[in-house]
Parts: sequence; structure tokens; C-alpha cells
Amino acid sequence: MTKIDLGTFGAVIGPGEGGEGELLDAIAELDEMGYDTIWLSGGPVASLDQVAAAVRATKRARVATGILSVDRFPADDIAALYAELEAEHPGRFVVGLGGAHGPQPLPTLNAYLDRLDDDGVPKSRRLMAALGPRMLDLARNRSSAALPVLVTTGYTEQARARLTDDTTLAVEQILVLESDATTARSIARGPLGFLGTVPTYQANFRRMGFTDEEIEALADPLVDSLVCWGDDAAVAAHVRAHLEAGADHVAISPATDRPDVQPLAEWRRLAAALELSPS
Repeated sequence: MTKIDLGTFGAVIGPGEGGEGELLDAIAELDEMGYDTIWLSGGPVASLDQVAAAVRATKRARVATGILSVDRFPADDIAALYAELEAEHPGRFVVGLGGAHGPQPLPTLNAYLDRLDDDGVPKSRRLMAALGPRMLDLARNRSSAALPVLVTTGYTEQARARLTDDTTLAVEQILVLESDATTARSIARGPLGFLGTVPTYQANFRRMGFTDEEIEALADPLVDSLVCWGDDAAVAAHVRAHLEAGADHVAISPATDRPDVQPLAEWRRLAAALELSPS
């Protein structure tokens, strides 16, 4: 088995406009709040030095990249980063990968993973962004975990069955701590509107039963199914529903009407609602 223990709940964070100091302070606070894994969003990462700094800012939590694009970061550089952090903080850095574009994404990813094998980054410390069946199979066969995002609990149940019990299923859940439907949906359409234009996400929306019209319009049923919103208790219940459907871990990504500010207040509220144990 290559299953990896990411804990039960994680927090998704990316560099904000406040600069690196604000980011590292927020990461350290998330560690203290009791989140088991800190997920560093790969898209905004400008250099691998930011990943190293995130690991060094924590004392207990794992740090996983969610995800680094293989089109942006050479395999040799990832292997060097892994070796450096494994020597300093053994067991606490997880290499999350994806983002292969072009005409042959699966061969590109397999060749990249071959290089990591050769360079000493073990399957047991890798995870893959995954949505469709072939990517879930790749995650099962060549890594320790799969990370889907913008999925329903029904999808989680199906993904669990495909991965079998040998692979960790970590679901990223975007959420809005807001009980007013109009306000919550408006905020939710921010991240959903961006990711919802990506063909791989659109294809998965269709697999989950949404129509082209719902996808194009970002219709309320699609928003409500993919981005949970409500008060603290309602959102925590939805997060736990992924665990009941078969997820091993839920990576929590709060969306707010201030995307340039780290949502520490929201993470604190969720830590209380999910009864995390502060360190």
C-alpha cells in the first residue's frame, strides 16, 4: 500500500497581496490551529523557494503542494527540493503534481514521474491532481493520493471506489461562510467562474450530471452543489459529508469577498466548528 496519512482536515492557502511575510505568518497560525496538512496552491507559486519557506514555517503539519504544474517546474528541481526538505524536516513535505497540458498529458505525466523515480522521490510521498477516470487511475498507480476539487459527495463516493483502499482520497472543498444565498453565490462564482472555464473541469461537471447550460451560466444548482455555503455548522456538516462518502481528508478552501486577504478569521471559525485540536 502507498496510502499516505494527511490527517482529516487541511487548509488551502496561496500567496496573497500582503507579501511573503503575511503568507508565512498565516501558515504558522494554521499549523497552530490544528489543521493536519497545509496545502500551498501551486498556481500562485512563483518559485520553489516559497514551498521550502512554507515547510520551514510549520512545526507539526505536513505541507503539500496542491498542485505544482509539471509544465512549469522541471522534475530535477522538484527532486532537489524534496531531498533538501526531507533532510531538514523528514516526512513533512508531500509533492503534489498535475497541470500537464498539450496533446498528450498522460504520457507527459508518466515521463515526469519516471524522472522522479530515478531521482529518489518515492511514490509514497507523491500525490496527483485528479478528476477524470484516467487521472484517478494514474494517481492510484503512481502516487499515494488523489486530489480532486469542485466535486460533489456523489463524485467522492465514486472516486473512492475507483481508487480502492490503497490510495488516499483528499477532496478540496471550496466554501463560503455566508448564510445569505445571494451574497454566498456571488462570492462562490469568483473561484468557480475561473476554474469553470477550464475544459477538464467542464468535462467533469458533465460527468457529474450538469448540463452545458448550467455550466455556461454558473447556474444556482451547480454553484450550490460544488461550493458549499451557509453558517459554520452547515458548512462543517458538508465538509464531513465528504468523509462519510469515502474521502480520507478534506482540504478546506474558504472563499471571501476579499480574495487579496488571507481568510484567517474563516479558518479560525472552521477550526472551532470542526473541533480541531490546537497545537
